[in-house]
Amino acid sequence: MRPSILRRLLRRVASTAVLGVVAATLSTVGAAQPAAAAGGLQQVTGFGTNPGNLQMYQYAPAGLPANAPLVIALHGCTQTANDYYTKSGWPKYADLWGFAVVFPQTTSANNSLSCFSWFDPAEDSRGKGEAASIVQMVEHAKQSHGSDARRVYVTGLSAGGGMTADLLAAYPDVFAGGSVASGLPAQCATSQAAASGCQTGPQKLTPTQWGDKVRGSYPGYSGPWPRVAIWQGTSDYTVYPANATALRDQWTDVWGIGQTPSSTDTLPGNTTRSIYNDASGKPAVETYSVSGMGHGLAVSPGSGTDQCGTTAAYFLNSICSTYYTGVFWGLDQDTPGGGQLPAPSGLQVTGVTANSASLSWNAVPDSASYALYRNGTKVASPTSTTYTDSGLSAGTAYRYTVAAVDASGTAGSTSPQVTATTTGGTPAQCFTATNYAHVTAGRAHTTGGYVYANGSNENMGLYNVFVTHTVKESPAGYFVIADTGCTPEVKS
Repeated sequence: MRPSILRRLLRRVASTAVLGVVAATLSTVGAAQPAAAAGGLQQVTGFGTNPGNLQMYQYAPAGLPANAPLVIALHGCTQTANDYYTKSGWPKYADLWGFAVVFPQTTSANNSLSCFSWFDPAEDSRGKGEAASIVQMVEHAKQSHGSDARRVYVTGLSAGGGMTADLLAAYPDVFAGGSVASGLPAQCATSQAAASGCQTGPQKLTPTQWGDKVRGSYPGYSGPWPRVAIWQGTSDYTVYPANATALRDQWTDVWGIGQTPSSTDTLPGNTTRSIYNDASGKPAVETYSVSGMGHGLAVSPGSGTDQCGTTAAYFLNSICSTYYTGVFWGLDQDTPGGGQLPAPSGLQVTGVTANSASLSWNAVPDSASYALYRNGTKVASPTSTTYTDSGLSAGTAYRYTVAAVDASGTAGSTSPQVTATTTGGTPAQCFTATNYAHVTAGRAHTTGGYVYANGSNENMGLYNVFVTHTVKESPAGYFVIADTGCTPEVKS
């Protein structure tokens, strides 16, 4: 028997501990559903040699222009491509913003729970197995749709999230960005036996060690690196929140930007976003911590622009992660028919108060009005080149962009982003104490014998009186590790 066939047979009977013991009892969202949705999701065959034995499905809006972006969306264990197509919200934004989506699908022939094999070097490495099959799908879709090779993105849930991280590491020359939802850091496990350990608590590696796993996935590659969004529920007991911390450490290290966020803000669904900017001030890594959410993809059913998806097993009602991921990647900035007017120049913050931010920008000829966006959501349509955004929270950072709108109501290109931080609020404080004291004081919490900072979920090490850290609180209740350069300082 050929080794490749033997390996697949072994995977079929292997332990079901990998991302799915609970999944198998919660729903039957696998084989019972049709393989494709009529008139929407379409299967594609003959896309390549397909060494990973995967199936390719795709959705492309009618009239999709050339040079549009391309998104690859990977389902979780026990799911199908159709589940992800119907419940994740990606088709809505493909129609709204103009891009194609490929939905790879694995089956029980590869894994007993239809999980992507994020833990198998023969399947998740450059040029091998499932990873190679997915990249063949990318190349086929690029040729079929004339997609922009500079704007190819990959996202995935759970095991699909683990494979997403592996793809970003193995193919940084293919993917401009990624989004890992309830997933694992790249190359966390290299065997099925080690996979469950990653889920409940990945190795306690330094950011450099995590980054080395990415750099080692494509030796000699020096950038540019993908921009990575990380989504995690704080009550996820299938893939523990420590994985989001490891992912953050991994990709900020790859970017060389450190693990202290450039800013944080609060989003719908009890979600805290932490933004890590690159040297040019553009977000390179963003983490989204959804308070109280379990294991799944965050969705928010509704008709609003920032609402999407359908609730079901592993599609959890809190916030539309697909919308915020698309905005992070910039998919909303190139809608069909847009771009006739150039981006306004000179956007700047002219003043702030505790609850408002004032902005101004340079006029764009032939514009009828402007569209002002706060944190990626349109908040105003002023006709002048100044605007004061009110009703804000004190001591909070807000990101703004602006676009010119022509007489037909079509928005042009979006300006570079600026950040306005309102005054007031609780001043930033720094606390130096043992891990035990931080937990006792309510600045951190414990999971599996380790301590994690409240808010950021940064791993602070073992729960004892021997490890000491300084943490900074800003905004109130949100703590980050700040062992150097943090003032004023409180010893406690």
